[in-house]
Order: sequence, then C-alpha cells, then structure tokens
Amino acid sequence: MTREELLQRISINPNTCFGKPCIRGHRIWVSLILDLLAAGTSIEEILDQYPGVTREDVLACIAYGSEMSRERYVDIPVAKPA
Repeated sequence: MTREELLQRISINPNTCFGKPCIRGHRIWVSLILDLLAAGTSIEEILDQYPGVTREDVLACIAYGSEMSRERYVDIPVAKPA
C-alpha cells in the first residue's frame, strides 16, 4: 500500500473520540496503537487484542505518526552522563 492509501485508513471526526485520530471504522486511537508498539507490543499481539483491526490499520497508524513528526517536534530531555 502507498502512504496515501494507508493514511485513508485514519479518520479524524470532531464527533468521534473527541476528534482524536482513530482507525477508520473503530474507536481505537492512533496514539494507543503507537504507544503499544513503542512499549514493545508486536503487531501480531495488537491484532489479537483488537479483533477487526488489520495489519494495514497498524501500518496506517505508523504512517500517520510519521507524518505528524514532519510537522511537529517534541522536546526530548537531554540524557545526563552517568
């Protein structure tokens, strides 16, 4: 799938989940999926935990996060030497 096709799997609707980006057709926030991946949860584990979510949906969340990082920066604390 292309990046554009993946991003079409994400919806933002002010009347759904407070306008947070979600997987289209679900009330599952993109940020939840990204948090799970960042914590080490595998795609397969996510698919088991959330029936109806597809591998392409998870990839769409990653693509959306990638797009957001192009537009916005998060301050990361500088690690202090040990």
